[in-house]
Amino acid sequence: MKAIIVCTSVSHGNTKRIADVMGHALDARVVAPDQIDAAELAGYDLVGFGSGIFLGSFHTQLREFVEALPQEPRRTAFIFATSGFPEARFQRFSRPMAKLLEQKGFEVTGTFSCRALDTYAPFKLVGGIRKDRPNGADLAAARTFAERLRTQVAA
Repeated sequence: MKAIIVCTSVSHGNTKRIADVMGHALDARVVAPDQIDAAELAGYDLVGFGSGIFLGSFHTQLREFVEALPQEPRRTAFIFATSGFPEARFQRFSRPMAKLLEQKGFEVTGTFSCRALDTYAPFKLVGGIRKDRPNGADLAAARTFAERLRTQVAA
């Protein structure tokens, strides 16, 4: 199985830490959207897309990359995110990204998110929230998620 992870990590490196753990478990390269040509994705069995969550959405750079992908039959994808707050049941931040990826021809096989340091606006005044995240348990959960994906896609 050949895998790659497309990741935007801009604030504190939290998402990149998660991507690196997943990349190690999947033997996958981790790249930013501007480091890969969209046509290259066709050569991968599994593609991960991840970023931090900003005002309830994935980072603009990642969204624009996915929006620019041509619509064509593709393989399997997964989504991951880091956020100061958990995904709300009534407004999941992963749903719009999953829908967009499906429109582009991917089969979205799973999502992963964990808490992370958040210094947005008022939280910056107190040094941020979730200062200890992602922690060892988050990284272990990311590794387990990726290992499960590897088994699932290879089957």
